[in-house]
Amino acid sequence: MPLKIVHNFDASFTLEPQAQESLFQLLTSEAFLNQICQQLQCEKVEFTELLFQPVPYSLTTTKGMPTEFEKYHQSEEYAIINVPPNFMFTAKIFKPSRLCAIYQRL
Repeated sequence: MPLKIVHNFDASFTLEPQAQESLFQLLTSEAFLNQICQQLQCEKVEFTELLFQPVPYSLTTTKGMPTEFEKYHQSEEYAIINVPPNFMFTAKIFKPSRLCAIYQRL
């Protein structure tokens, strides 16, 4: 089976205000923040309110993310996590099907 090369992938998306508010509440809940801190072995994290849709690997997106977010991938100050599917479902976000959130380590 041959590989399909993706030259362009539109990673733009918009969330309904109510869905975004619901998702942000889940991503900033005390229990979830504590879980992230435990995984990252740090004392505190803060949600930056930055979300992106993962993108297929290409020559211009070698990290699987839009290029404007690569600076967070390369920084020790930030952590990129996959938004849990149950959060997406609870917030009634079905498109895009996957999102990543950026947190700052404090």
